[in-house]
Amino acid sequence: MILAFPMILLVLVAYNAVVFSNGIAQLGHVVLSINMTSGALWSLTVSDILITAALFLLFIEVLKATRTGAGTILDHLLSTLVFIACLVEFIIVREAATGTFFLIMVIAFIDVVAGYSVSIRSARRDLAVGYGGQGL
Repeated sequence: MILAFPMILLVLVAYNAVVFSNGIAQLGHVVLSINMTSGALWSLTVSDILITAALFLLFIEVLKATRTGAGTILDHLLSTLVFIACLVEFIIVREAATGTFFLIMVIAFIDVVAGYSVSIRSARRDLAVGYGGQGL
């Protein structure tokens, strides 16, 4: 049951915690700055950290989609609900009208599409193996 938890929800909650507690300006807050060998200054912002976390969690979600069983249906359903929540929030909440939130929403959408696609592909493979590799 714990595997059905949509990991992207963690980034959605973190985004909302940042913007509703400290304001949208906190997304641009520099967390880390490093002088590069080229002489450039590389800065990591709160927004960058949220997007990086979302991409890492998307990778985990794609890996979760490769498993088979009854729990995958619940996993896909919950991921779809997270995407719908992102879409609704993007449309009606002023604080969600940012590039960072848009990218989180796109990542949630990719999670949904990839999850269904991987599951369908796996089911086809399992079905083909079950019929002696004859294919459909």
